[in-house]
Amino acid sequence: MSGYKAYRGNSVNTASPLGLVILSYDALYKALWRAEHAIDGGDLAAEADHTGRAVEALIELSSSLNIELGGDVAYDLASLYAYMMRRLNEGMCSCSTDAVEEVMKLVLTLREGWEGLSPVRQASIQAHTNVVPPRVPAPQKLTMPQMAYAR
Repeated sequence: MSGYKAYRGNSVNTASPLGLVILSYDALYKALWRAEHAIDGGDLAAEADHTGRAVEALIELSSSLNIELGGDVAYDLASLYAYMMRRLNEGMCSCSTDAVEEVMKLVLTLREGWEGLSPVRQASIQAHTNVVPPRVPAPQKLTMPQMAYAR
């Protein structure tokens, strides 16, 4: 295993739940960026490969949601992820980057929102997500955006 792969593996293994969400957004954005460049280069095979990776990241983000604890916010995120997957599928092999660019903007906005949580709030999420099982009501201190990924 190369040094970079070991580093990335360690980053995932030691990341907090919030850190894993941010890493997922990073992987999603990277796949979209590569898909956009493949479209610009006319490489349909690479476009399909990178778009597939982006859809896999969206599926991972969607499957990590806890609708029961996250309520409306988790439900809205699930709907947004489904929309993003639909847009990518619609734009596939169209020789246009419009769908990819739209999804990239959404990813950046979502990532900034999660990353923008204060360090105190991040610590609170870390503490509660490691302790609270998925089907237990969340403590009052957590707000809905924080609970969307509380598993």
